[in-house]
Amino acid sequence: MKIKITLLASTFISVFAFGQSDKNIDFKMQNYTKKIDSIITSEKQKMNVELDETLEKVKGNKVASIEERQKLKAEIAEKYEQIINEKIENERFELDNATKDLVKNIVLNPEGKYSLSFEPYTGRIQFKGKRVLLPKDYLHSFKLSISFVGASLTTKNEPFRFYSKDSEVKNSVYNSVSFNFKYENQLGGFKSPIFYRIGIGTRADYFVPKYGKVFSQDDKNLFVQDFTKGVLKKTSLNNTYIMIPLELKWVLNPKYVEFENVKYVDNRETQFYVVAGLYGGIRAASVIYNKYSTEYSNRIVERETVSKGVNNFIVGGKLGIGYGGLGLYIQKDFTPTFDNNALINSKYGIQIGLELVSVNF
Repeated sequence: MKIKITLLASTFISVFAFGQSDKNIDFKMQNYTKKIDSIITSEKQKMNVELDETLEKVKGNKVASIEERQKLKAEIAEKYEQIINEKIENERFELDNATKDLVKNIVLNPEGKYSLSFEPYTGRIQFKGKRVLLPKDYLHSFKLSISFVGASLTTKNEPFRFYSKDSEVKNSVYNSVSFNFKYENQLGGFKSPIFYRIGIGTRADYFVPKYGKVFSQDDKNLFVQDFTKGVLKKTSLNNTYIMIPLELKWVLNPKYVEFENVKYVDNRETQFYVVAGLYGGIRAASVIYNKYSTEYSNRIVERETVSKGVNNFIVGGKLGIGYGGLGLYIQKDFTPTFDNNALINSKYGIQIGLELVSVNF
């Protein structure tokens, strides 16, 4: 029979070979296929029954020629071809909807159900779920970032003096690390280049005193002094905070995409941006760590919880630039890291950070 099934079958093969759909679209396609198979099977059975009955009637009629029998077969086949096509036409609305969803999935989310992409030059990692994403869906996301930071201490009179020689702690390129989980969303209309971020994270600062000295404390004060217990191998004061960042991001090179006659900022593109924000932190722990050796042991480790001299809260500001998942920023603590019980000169924190890893969800 020359019916539309051939065309429909070829359409299915092409679509399934090219697309990677989600479970909902797969279900629609499978459901439609089952219905078509059921229609064809049912009508072919009816057609075979009618053919058998018709041929049985003319079997004893020697007058009926072979041509007449072939004509009867053709008439019955044409009859059921028309029935099948009509029933398939009635089901085509479901196929049209499933096909539209599948095409949308292929165009807007070509990577498939789940994907994890990495841009080595920008440090951005993008995780995509199985739902079809529209341009507006990319305008809000969750972001996990890791930053490596050089933290310094300054005085109140010289708040932006990086790596001061007068500081009691060593100047280091890397002595702090920050983990942040942020929610990002667009401010304004779909073409706005401004986004806000809010989240939660941690920051850990490691301060090492200069000249082989160590942090120590008594009942009232925190201070720096010489180490007299043995040969000092490693020492630091470690402050850990729970952080709440609030930031604004301004995209400098916005690119746009149009979908259903609406223009959107294309947040899938790699962007240059500037970021400014505020942050607050609650101190979770402060520990003095000393590792040293004596004539009796080559490895002695002491950890002492700090009870005096460190502020429980910090508040500060941030300014930075970025490209994709890479970012460079400066942070300044407006409140001092160390309070009046700390007998040191430089008490205010300032950081230069490099955001190297960024995962978008």
